[in-house]
Amino acid sequence: MDGQGPATRQAMLGVRSSAPVLLAEIGADMSRFPTPEHLVSWAKLCPRTIQSGAKNTSGPAGQGNPWLKGALGEAANAVARTDTFLGARYRRIVKRRGHAKALVAVARSILVIAWHLINDPDASYRELGADWHRRHLDPARKTRDLVRQPLPEPISEPGEIANLQIRRRDRLGGTLHEYQYAA
Repeated sequence: MDGQGPATRQAMLGVRSSAPVLLAEIGADMSRFPTPEHLVSWAKLCPRTIQSGAKNTSGPAGQGNPWLKGALGEAANAVARTDTFLGARYRRIVKRRGHAKALVAVARSILVIAWHLINDPDASYRELGADWHRRHLDPARKTRDLVRQPLPEPISEPGEIANLQIRRRDRLGGTLHEYQYAA
């Protein structure tokens, strides 16, 4: 590990107060964790699935290291308020999953980034930007997914489906698209 590594890691992750705790709890020797998934599992930040017969449900992730999870939670909460890739990731997840699960997802992302930075001393963190998802979204795929959505209300008359036009606003470009559904 080079001399400027920890300072660069703190600046790039945006977690100045949490970086020493992360390094102290994880350690500098990444041979215990061959992949980032091993580290995430050890920290109990991975999703848990409970299976009983054909039924699958999600469960709590587990306790893990309380100091590590506390530091990651603080870092995730701080990063969520920034205009960065991780902040955008939080805002995308919180819309559909809620605040707590979005923070755990961002904390997991921070831990994976930390594993890569600690495991490879020559690696550096490159911010992708808050608009990365918007730049890499395929408009044709978004339109196709909107068309596949179920109809908003049941159709009362059988002949009504031939003339039904559904107008949906394309969220990407703001243009209106009309789709003709035939019987």
